[in-house]
Amino acid sequence: MVVPNYTYLKLKMLGPNGVITIESTYEHAYNYDIECIEYVEALMEAETLIVNLNRLGSETPDSKRRARTFEPVEAVKLILVNPTCPDDRALRISATLDIK
Repeated sequence: MVVPNYTYLKLKMLGPNGVITIESTYEHAYNYDIECIEYVEALMEAETLIVNLNRLGSETPDSKRRARTFEPVEAVKLILVNPTCPDDRALRISATLDIK
């Protein structure tokens, strides 16, 4: 049987040679309180992270979804990659940029 006394921060229990008394200070109690709160906050953040990862893992992308074509916001001009080659490969650059 153990008798805790939170007012005086003492714990008394019966031992083989009489009563065993364990004492502490308010500073130790406060530090343990802060440590316990930080531990609980870390656990809550970890649980939230696990829930979010599970939710994101269950959201699979739609394989039938088609990407839209790229539409430039500003004016562009076409620059041929190799002007001597007739394969019509060209780069699109901003109309405000110089060719060279």
